Amino acid sequence: MPASVTETDACDAVSVNLNTALCRLPLAPPVVVDPACSVREALRAIDLQGAEAAVVVDPATAVPLGIVSLRDLMRSIINDDCDLAGPVAGVMTGGLASLPSDATVHQAMVLMFRRGMRQLILTGADGRLYNVVSQGDLYGMQAADSASLTNAILATRSIAELAQQTMAVRRFAARRLAEGDGPEALCEWISALNDLVALQAIDLVEGEFELPYVPWCWIVFGSEGRLEQTLVTDQDNGIVFAAESAAEAADLRQKFLPFAQAVNRALDACGFPLCTGQIMAGNPAWCLSFDEWKHRFEDWIVVPEPKALLNATIFFDFRPLYGREELVTELQDWLLQRLKGNGAFLRAMACTALEQEPPLCWWRDFRLSGGKEFPHTLDLKGQGIRVFVDAVRIYALAHGIEPTNTVERLRSVRPALGMPIEEVAAMAAAFYQIQRLRLQNQVSGEFPAATNRINPDRLHKLDRQILKEAFRLARTLQQRLRLDYLS
Repeated sequence: MPASVTETDACDAVSVNLNTALCRLPLAPPVVVDPACSVREALRAIDLQGAEAAVVVDPATAVPLGIVSLRDLMRSIINDDCDLAGPVAGVMTGGLASLPSDATVHQAMVLMFRRGMRQLILTGADGRLYNVVSQGDLYGMQAADSASLTNAILATRSIAELAQQTMAVRRFAARRLAEGDGPEALCEWISALNDLVALQAIDLVEGEFELPYVPWCWIVFGSEGRLEQTLVTDQDNGIVFAAESAAEAADLRQKFLPFAQAVNRALDACGFPLCTGQIMAGNPAWCLSFDEWKHRFEDWIVVPEPKALLNATIFFDFRPLYGREELVTELQDWLLQRLKGNGAFLRAMACTALEQEPPLCWWRDFRLSGGKEFPHTLDLKGQGIRVFVDAVRIYALAHGIEPTNTVERLRSVRPALGMPIEEVAAMAAAFYQIQRLRLQNQVSGEFPAATNRINPDRLHKLDRQILKEAFRLARTLQQRLRLDYLS
């Protein structure tokens, strides 16, 4: 059963968002019934607790066997397909997908939307029932009109239809931004909806290929890996697959590549441009076996040359999107163990992170650039967001923090760094305020060809002041990084 939230947890849980672990949600205790109990008894238990469903649990092991919802029971009764005196095991839905209790809200929403599930069983590390989360528990965290959009995305049957829904995602985000939605929730929802588009694209393309019958997973990197996408984003993805030998890996790669290239083209058609740096699953360099990915990461860690460090800033922010997620989870666990306490590599990463500074002059005004093409501008992404992302990534890797989202990493590493809660909250707010300005600029920017560049003179006085303060906090974070790794 869910543990109570401690005072420390309550302080650190600044808000419930898509990166929040399901075990931290304020869920009601589940309705639990024995498989031998009657349908009438199950209905009575559901009614007494005002719940939507009951979980049928093995009394000897506490392992969930299935679920029976009030909605399904009422339909069976109306259709005269249900014996109220019969065992509930006869009418339960078994074999349902479940998630561990430490999975995120985002993972639950994606799974429930794709499978058309109204309730999702959560299990503990021992496989026993932990709780149940319903769509109702999650809908409160989404914008009112996003549910119909997700359903429309999942109903598409062609890439052309899916491309139209991607445009609808952009319109949705622009509308929510204009109506005053907070940047944190909006960025999360853009990433979540983009995930659904990508999942649907992979589903549609996969049906056209006979893929090898081996475990494999589609991986996303960079901003998508961090759940920090905005309205203008290209592709950063790869594939990991299981192989017993180098020869088998080479053979499997040739079988996966046509499929991966087709998915890359489909995503491009849906508004996610091909990566100019070729960081895509259709590139043989990033369609690798599990062992090949480990060797690739190991090479970068052992010889932290500039290119290796640049790759680390992109590839070390990764998460599974489609397929056998355990492959990616195991790779993440290996990487965190390999990097934890690796002072030499982390110092090299810190040197790289400190090369880009916030655009503030010593007299506390903006330091502008942009040349003739984009005069009198600053780069919100490269000089703002990147400063936070690069610094926080180093601390997260150093302390074995599993989340890849920048703000979640910052919140998770706070105790180890001894940072006051108020300071972390201020830095998180600064990060999302820069994201808000990026989104506004992408909707109606002065420079369509450079959607992350902004002329600060065009900002309202309050936004100018907020942006300056956000850059100051980024500089404070860099100063801490310099003291911790280079002094």
